[in-house]
Amino acid sequence: MQILSPEELRRYARHLALPQFGRAGQEKARRASVLVVGAGGLGSPMLLYLAAAGIGKIGIIDFDRVDETNLQRQILYTMEDIGQPKAAAARQKLLALNPYVEVEVFNEQLTSENALNIISEYDVVADGTDNFPTRYLVNDACVLAGKVNVYASIFRFEGQVSVFNYQQEDGSRGPNYRDLFPTPPPPELVPNCAEGGVLGVLPGIIGSMQATEVIKVATGVGEPLSGKLFLFDALSFTSRILKVRKDPGLVIERLIDYEQFCAPQPKAPVPQLQVQELKRLMDEGADFQLIDVREPYEYEIANLGGELIPPSQISQQADRISRDKKVILHCRSGKRSADAIRELQKLGSFDNLYNLEGGILAWAQQIDPDIKQY
Repeated sequence: MQILSPEELRRYARHLALPQFGRAGQEKARRASVLVVGAGGLGSPMLLYLAAAGIGKIGIIDFDRVDETNLQRQILYTMEDIGQPKAAAARQKLLALNPYVEVEVFNEQLTSENALNIISEYDVVADGTDNFPTRYLVNDACVLAGKVNVYASIFRFEGQVSVFNYQQEDGSRGPNYRDLFPTPPPPELVPNCAEGGVLGVLPGIIGSMQATEVIKVATGVGEPLSGKLFLFDALSFTSRILKVRKDPGLVIERLIDYEQFCAPQPKAPVPQLQVQELKRLMDEGADFQLIDVREPYEYEIANLGGELIPPSQISQQADRISRDKKVILHCRSGKRSADAIRELQKLGSFDNLYNLEGGILAWAQQIDPDIKQY
């Protein structure tokens, strides 16, 4: 049976010219199906290269929408896509790039209820997520469904890639994500991209490496990174490979409640202040102190006129904070300012601190819609 049309043979000519790949490899790619979980920083370059390479069926699961802050690194999207569901926008771009591939969209969140049903329909799963609950869910579902999990992650200037649950020649499975990280780290030690930042080109580098491993697994070409963790540092442009060993005592029997599994311990509550109350205090000219605990670049984008004290300096600059009048702290969403209050309370003598609930985002939504959001 003719698997590749004459048009496809012309399109993939550079693949066909590779002795290790050839027509057999291209036909395997054409028959392969790959589910990409997350169409963000890693998913963007990976999806483009998988479609360009001729992977026959590509699934995309993502329930997020394109935001302006994504465009610094998520090269699959443009200004015209802002506000659109990522999965649908990605599908349109992939079919424009290669009309010979099938693209299936799941505009929903991957959960313990739907994970096995969705993942079971694909040959290979590529994890491009950015949070631990989904990362562990993808891993465990792949183990239970007998699917290969091509993993990657990025943070600031560093990235890592590996291939988990790979089927060896003897039929056994290689190490999985839990062999490397049995349990998640404390959530307070895992800032997201908004708080920790990420070099815009880094997901392009790591996502392309991830696409390479997906293609190798799908076509049987080369040696996948099974039992190995590839580490890359963009600042020094160095890399190294660590061995990952399988834990014979590790058994995954079912999917669990991953949000609770990865959830932080409850933090002590702090006094809250609504944005409407802050607006009233401002309008009345009340005597209070407003502290902005974000980073300087965030302050330049949008601010409420408060005194800027970055979160890393809050303890060292505690003497700038009044102890005899109401002090209101805020950040982007209210999380960092609440943590800053807890840190200040440990120093003692502070019983006048209030957290602006919802932060500057709530202010933009409820008080001033013209203020810049990011």
